[in-house]
Amino acid sequence: MNIIIKQEQVKGYKITEKVVKCAFANAEHSDKNEHNLVCRIRNSNVFIPKLSLVAMDNDDNRIVGHILLSKIRIKNDVQVVESLALAPVSVLPEYQNQGVGKLLISEALKKAKELRFHSVVVLGHPEYYPKFGFKKASTWGIKAPFEVPDEAFMAIELGENTLDKVSGVVEYPSVFFE
Repeated sequence: MNIIIKQEQVKGYKITEKVVKCAFANAEHSDKNEHNLVCRIRNSNVFIPKLSLVAMDNDDNRIVGHILLSKIRIKNDVQVVESLALAPVSVLPEYQNQGVGKLLISEALKKAKELRFHSVVVLGHPEYYPKFGFKKASTWGIKAPFEVPDEAFMAIELGENTLDKVSGVVEYPSVFFE
C-alpha cells in the first residue's frame, strides 16, 4: 500500500464526500451525516483549504481517506482565542486499521502548525487521539458547549505552552449544528 497525503482539490469534492459517507456507514457513534458536515464547512467562512487533506492510494490513484480542520473559537468572559476543530477524519472501511488515519492526522497537525495555528480540539475516542499528543481539554479549563464525557473531549498544543493562558467554552460555528 502506497499512501500519499495531499490537499483536497475542488474537482475531488464529490468523491471525498462519498469516501466520508462510506467511512461512517457502519460507525457506532455516527449520525451518518458527516459527509454533509464536510460540505457545509467547505461552504463557510471557517473552511481552510490547506487543512482539508486527502489520503490517496498511489497504486490506483484513488481517494481513500480525508481529514478536515476548521476554525473554532474558545471563549470565556475576558478572551476569545482562535483554535481548530478536527472533524471529521474518514477512512474507507477496507483501508481502516492500516495507518491511513494516523498519516492524515499527523500531516494535518503538521500543516496547522506551519500555518501558525496554536491548538486543535477534537471530540473522539479517548484511546486513539492521545497517541498524537491530545489530552483532555479540561486540563486547560476548556469545555465543550454540550454534554460529552470529559475523556472524549481533547485538545493539543501545536507549540510549547500555547494553551497555558487559554480556558473557556469551545464555540463551534453554526454549520456544525445544521
